[in-house]
Amino acid sequence: MAAGTPKDGTGPLAGVRVVELGGIGPGPFAGMLLADLGADVVRVDRPGHGPGPDGARLDPRADLTRRGKRSVHLDLATPDGARTALDLAARADVLIEGFRPGVAERLGVGPAPCHARNPRLVYGRMTGWGQDGPLAARAGHDIGYTALSGALGMIGAADGPPAIPANLVGDYAGGALYLVTGVLAALHHARATGHGQVVDAAIVDGAAHLTTLFHGFLAAGLWQDRRAVNPLDGGSPFYAVYTAADGGHLAVGPLEPRFRAEFLTLLGITDAPGDPDDPDDPDDPEQASALRARIAARLATRDRDAWAAHFAESDACVVPVLSLREAAAHPHLTARGTFTDHDGVRQPAPAPRFSRTPTALRHGPAVPGADADAVARDWALPRPDAPPPPGTPTDAA
Repeated sequence: MAAGTPKDGTGPLAGVRVVELGGIGPGPFAGMLLADLGADVVRVDRPGHGPGPDGARLDPRADLTRRGKRSVHLDLATPDGARTALDLAARADVLIEGFRPGVAERLGVGPAPCHARNPRLVYGRMTGWGQDGPLAARAGHDIGYTALSGALGMIGAADGPPAIPANLVGDYAGGALYLVTGVLAALHHARATGHGQVVDAAIVDGAAHLTTLFHGFLAAGLWQDRRAVNPLDGGSPFYAVYTAADGGHLAVGPLEPRFRAEFLTLLGITDAPGDPDDPDDPDDPEQASALRARIAARLATRDRDAWAAHFAESDACVVPVLSLREAAAHPHLTARGTFTDHDGVRQPAPAPRFSRTPTALRHGPAVPGADADAVARDWALPRPDAPPPPGTPTDAA
């Protein structure tokens, strides 16, 4: 087996072929997840690797979203590049792209020519604003999509601007994970019916969908449409982040009465005002504020790790807030193998886990263009001098 060739039978998607038209952000992350699950993901890179955060050049060997994939170099703006991309699509189960609406069509690799070659193909489209609507053609980033969806406005302190949760809520939760969900659902349908389809995954749609529960709460009068006044957004002293003596932080989340009682007892606060079974009365903000101050003062008397050890064997729902490096070394995550080392790089292991078809990190990040020969052999691509099939674009520009 050539270097970089996926192992047979690894993961529940073993045997599934995916073409990823290279991009940044949620598209590559979706491709990584499919590769983690065992799919043979071939990434189409333009000659020269792509940008990293804020436009900086990123060594592709450090781009972990390329892991488990193989890479070929194609310039889709040329007839030969577009023709080869269609040859890949003809042999694939799934294609994912993250261009602005209309770009894939202009390049000659949109849904119509791909489905003409392969009617069973699932064509996944990843955008911020979606394929249609007034903003569809506009540039954007995670912060804008989450802002417009209402998700960003839910996060942060009451007396300041919303807090930016990196690009986890938009690009990855509202974007990549919804793209993968849609692709897998459409793949199931295609295998049952023989008909592929287009999956329009827009980050703004996914981010809005993530707020479904809270729209229900809002309609029922159980949620205020502003930050840090609700049980799950920091409005409760029993669902908040507190600062320890050393400047570290503790996540406190004993929402249920019996967990609250255990937390207060271990904290040494046994005379909370009001009903001892429900000291966090949502109708009594003064009581909640006073209790929050007492909890904060008490937690400020010890270092973060001392408190973490103090609560470790309890149901008080208190854990330390860890950095990325700290999380990778935590005993619980170490015991579960949540992180793994590959080629000297500590990184999250594939998730979720499967009892019959376990996943594995098969190989590290694909080097752009390095797998052209292996992919041509494994996917039985036509020779470069073979005539194009009927209907193939001859001018992709």
